[in-house]
Amino acid sequence: MKNLCPSKKAPFEYTLDIIGGKWKMKIMYELACGQKLRYSEIKRNICLITHKMLSAQLKELERDDIIIRKQFSQIPPKVEYSLSEKGKSLMPILNEMCKWGLENISSSNKLE
Repeated sequence: MKNLCPSKKAPFEYTLDIIGGKWKMKIMYELACGQKLRYSEIKRNICLITHKMLSAQLKELERDDIIIRKQFSQIPPKVEYSLSEKGKSLMPILNEMCKWGLENISSSNKLE
């Protein structure tokens, strides 16, 4: 990070804090593809994530206004997750990361 301009370091670190880690971008990707998903649908689509980790990551993304959690008053309880406008504004960045990955992935690596 030596080449990163000091005036850009704080926003860069803020962005990494919001979307960094193993699971947040995968969750955002699933929501971008599915629009509105229930917890079980997200869990099924990201099969290696634990319930505890998924719950924690969803809470963090909601806290940071990246996703919207909508709870319906019904029995059994129903909750849907979707990207907020702030979350949608991150999608061009994630799309560029995906594009870069496709261009640079080696033939020995497997796509998930």
